[in-house]
Amino acid sequence: MEIDSVRVESSLWIGNKRYRAFLSGWYFSWTEIDKRNREKKTSTTFIIVLNAPEFQNCGLVSVPVSEVIGVKEGRVEIQTQKKVEDTDLDFTLFYVKRNRRVNEHGLSWSLGRTQFCCPSRGVRDQWITQLRTALKTHSPSRPHRLLVFINPFGGKKRGKQIFHSLVAPLFELAGISSHVVVTERANQARDYILKKDLTGFDGVICVGGDGMFSELLHGVIGRTQQEAGVSEHDPTVKLQPCDLHIGIIPAGSTDCVCFATVGINDPVTSTLHIIIGDSQPLDVCSVHYQNTLVRYSVSMVGYGFYGDVLAESERHRWMGPLRYDYSGCMVYLCNRSYPGLVQYLPADSHISSPRDKTRCLSGCRVCSESKERLFPHFDSSSSLYSTNVSQYSSELEGEWVTIEGRFKCVSLTCMSSSCPRSPKGLSPSAHLADGTADLIIVRETNPLGFLTYLHRHTNKQDQFDLPFVEVHRVKAVRFSLPPGEKEEEEYEEEDDREIQTSAERELEDPEKLSSSNIAGHSQQHLAGWKEKGSETSRLKRQGFVCGPCCTKPRSVSVWNCDGEILPHTEISCRVHGQLVRLFARGIEDSKMP
Repeated sequence: MEIDSVRVESSLWIGNKRYRAFLSGWYFSWTEIDKRNREKKTSTTFIIVLNAPEFQNCGLVSVPVSEVIGVKEGRVEIQTQKKVEDTDLDFTLFYVKRNRRVNEHGLSWSLGRTQFCCPSRGVRDQWITQLRTALKTHSPSRPHRLLVFINPFGGKKRGKQIFHSLVAPLFELAGISSHVVVTERANQARDYILKKDLTGFDGVICVGGDGMFSELLHGVIGRTQQEAGVSEHDPTVKLQPCDLHIGIIPAGSTDCVCFATVGINDPVTSTLHIIIGDSQPLDVCSVHYQNTLVRYSVSMVGYGFYGDVLAESERHRWMGPLRYDYSGCMVYLCNRSYPGLVQYLPADSHISSPRDKTRCLSGCRVCSESKERLFPHFDSSSSLYSTNVSQYSSELEGEWVTIEGRFKCVSLTCMSSSCPRSPKGLSPSAHLADGTADLIIVRETNPLGFLTYLHRHTNKQDQFDLPFVEVHRVKAVRFSLPPGEKEEEEYEEEDDREIQTSAERELEDPEKLSSSNIAGHSQQHLAGWKEKGSETSRLKRQGFVCGPCCTKPRSVSVWNCDGEILPHTEISCRVHGQLVRLFARGIEDSKMP
């Protein structure tokens, strides 16, 4: 990288201290001048500038122009954005400030502020003009208008408060306008993106958790494929990459996607990533049942234990986030395993491996080098996300591998799926944008062995270093049931339908209602009977709370797809490399100097 010539250089005051300030093409730097009016030794100033984003060393402070949030005249406060003192000599610089405390996940960002006093108004105006010009030149991808969806019910129900107190003031400071939609029902955000005119918006933002993000994901992908004339239901088609960026302001219960792409679930950090226009490509897994699209997934598609936990937790939503702990304990005590047939298409093991002990961090080499492999006919002079790609490719060609047996769980993840309780996640070496996913198979084992596997997600031990666990980096996966299990599943589903139909008949036949031996009961009570019959059907179909006194365990589980239960057992999954883009840059290395 070449150093641009210095555009502005002058002496400025910060408080009672005098500084020499420099503005190059990429960085704005200032260094203190000693009492003898001589600069401290800064012979390596620009070498240091280019190797560290923002730091203080030998009296030098440097901020990348790309991380400047805004420049205001006078002395301006951060939160209220009101001028404390309006003089002709001062200007205030707002920029990204990294908190140097190291945690297990990533670096948190906050809004830094420095007030400069200039020797004259002309010098101040020159600084403001040059800084704003540099900001436009070196940050052309910054959003100017955003569509924001707020989920007021997710997590601790603080979505609206988080947006108005933390996010909106920063958007205003950066000159970003936003159209806010407070959702009132499920899939409202998805439907809005699919049907409304989005002209003029540079991105869509969700203030919520992983469920809210999933709505935006389905809306953006679905709209892009509609406009490109691509059928989402064809499992062999190559989907068109999406141009509209997605941003996540974490306000949910888990915030798994935010943890895996930013490294921390902090609303201010995520907001600053959005403001400066960070762009992180992300792989997406499409889930099909035969020739019908079921859902898209970015974090986890899990069968067995993880599916059972989700299904059981749905019965205890009143418990809040605690329901996951309770359900996990109950499902573990059931000690279930399920028969299945897993087929997968291996990825190139020479590129990367799920056990190579690497982490997908910001600027990941594996992900950046995957673009040419994923889009071989891409013209670098044009935008990948604004030109149609070929709908057909050879990604699904190769030799499929088959594994049959009884499994405690089968999981497929396109990212590490880390969270506060599992800092490494399901697959610590999974990549965000390499066009692959990690298939994790846990075979039938004793309860203590499975507990060891689960516990290793919370510490630094290798969860794959167990004899009953195997992991593969794959491009596609198919799951089916053995022939005998298919017959049992069909029998149980038919039995469920008979129970529900019987309850519906009782409600629809007035004679049976009037001759009921339960005299004096209202039709509303009998309507409750229908709901009870439907609930009984659902509990029989799932039968997840069994514990020590369980009845005969079912032979099939359900699929957990990013927190949603899939209606089908036999599914096929395919990874679409770099299909969407987030306002993020990947996890920054907390050990950076």
